[in-house]
Amino acid sequence: MTRAIDPAEVEFIAIRAQGPGGQNVNKVSCAVHARFDVKASSLPDAVKERLLAMHDGRITRDGVVVVKAQESRSLERNKEDALRRLQELVDQASIVVKARKATRPTLGSQRRRVEGKVRAGRIKALRGRVAE
Repeated sequence: MTRAIDPAEVEFIAIRAQGPGGQNVNKVSCAVHARFDVKASSLPDAVKERLLAMHDGRITRDGVVVVKAQESRSLERNKEDALRRLQELVDQASIVVKARKATRPTLGSQRRRVEGKVRAGRIKALRGRVAE
């Protein structure tokens, strides 16, 4: 049920990249901040709720996902990278986790557990001082 993000809903802001790059790094804005407003997007409501509930540092309190891409020296490649990473985040939020149904341990598994504990206790009891 993954839905592709509409690039028109993403705001791209060109910024100067960090790191090496010589004189070029101080002159050219080739890194990108991709801002995606989850609440105003065309995503289904269930996906929006799961996305906003994620504990991810890239999601602000206002419900805006900010992805920074600065791997490439090309602005276009950084835009593509930011859009791809944003899509991965939305795909992750679109997965519905199945609720776990509580079950009781079987009688055999309970007995095996206790027998293992008794066996370990006997081995530990033999570790004491040797009486003469």
